[in-house]
Amino acid sequence: MEKFDVLVIGGGPAGLCAAIQSARAGAKTALVEKNGICGGTMTFCGINYPGIFDAWGRQIIAGIGWELIEKTLKETGSSLPKDFLNPDSTTQHWLHQIRVDPLVFASLTDEALLESGATILYHTMLATLTRSENVWTAGLCGKDGLYPVESRIIIDCTGDANAVKIAGLEYLQPETTQPGTLSIYFHNFDYDKLDFEQMEKNFENAVAAGELTPEDMGWARKFNRGFFLGFGGNSNHIVGINAADSAGKTRMEIEGRRSIRRIYNFLRKQPGLEHVEFHIKSGECGVRETRMIVGEKTITVEDYLAGRRYDDSVCYAFYPVDLHDAKHGLVNESLKPGVVPTVPLGALIPKNSKGFLAAGRILSSDRLANSALRIQATCMATGQAAGAAAALAVRDHLEPRDVPFPELRTLLEANGAIVP
Repeated sequence: MEKFDVLVIGGGPAGLCAAIQSARAGAKTALVEKNGICGGTMTFCGINYPGIFDAWGRQIIAGIGWELIEKTLKETGSSLPKDFLNPDSTTQHWLHQIRVDPLVFASLTDEALLESGATILYHTMLATLTRSENVWTAGLCGKDGLYPVESRIIIDCTGDANAVKIAGLEYLQPETTQPGTLSIYFHNFDYDKLDFEQMEKNFENAVAAGELTPEDMGWARKFNRGFFLGFGGNSNHIVGINAADSAGKTRMEIEGRRSIRRIYNFLRKQPGLEHVEFHIKSGECGVRETRMIVGEKTITVEDYLAGRRYDDSVCYAFYPVDLHDAKHGLVNESLKPGVVPTVPLGALIPKNSKGFLAAGRILSSDRLANSALRIQATCMATGQAAGAAAALAVRDHLEPRDVPFPELRTLLEANGAIVP
């Protein structure tokens, strides 16, 4: 049986940073990823514009994720948004998202993982987790079947708290979750020649006739011109499904494709869109919310909006409260000028756990705080923090919660992270 110091489950923005950081710090690390590519929502779900790395005129998140983004921009000859580090546009958060080439980013991530010494296990999923004698035994499912590995520390970066659930640790699963999105792009039409007023009436008639749902073309349950300005993209809502487990994710994928097909058939009937062409931008639906861990510390929306500092804050975070709602479209509240929230290590440690960390959007928080904490830059920062804490815990034979904070800070800063 192969033995590791740290086993990272999930290779999205959090998981890739956790694995690289852990391995760079000397821990024997493996990364388990269900797809054949790292990056999660950034590469496989078509949301290839991560943020937010700056706030009020200064950079607040850097580290391994930022290193990979800079390398991607350099290799593709791209540049940062003109509003990056512009304090006057901070409230317009979308102007600070950084568009990156997903394939180049994924390849650079592969290289960074291999250079760090991490073992990459693509097309692999976690099946079982048991603990005895201070070691976790994980049953992994590869293409050729099940096999066990051992690890001192588990880091759940699945986005759905799957490892936490399998391990029998406590989590929260909201009765109602934010809708998902299936990102597509379309072309072969002239925006300036479209009759939007007539199309809006046709849309409302199609909804009344059951040919469309109000969420098919936007977030506000109504006809959305922005759907055309963005040539599709992150513009639809798939509602009423919690995609935490395979059954839920299967339902979401089926409903996502049904939604896109409804839109396609509707648009082809509109003047000027008879020859519109749709293309897949994502391999699967993007999911905003499924489960959150119950951690040793929980970030509330009051904590978040106040920019609370903790004695174990491992990173900053920045994004408005951004709860997508099936009925109301979008519940949004911006941070007040100068406020920059933080994330404590305790929010990454499942309550009553041993040898376990969790990072990314599943960190311990209430729903409104989580709607802001779930974004890619924060996931990268929390993933790197979890990887650093895991490596130090292995080195010194400690639980992650007992790692001396000055040593954790020193390791993170040595790898480019910004620690509050």
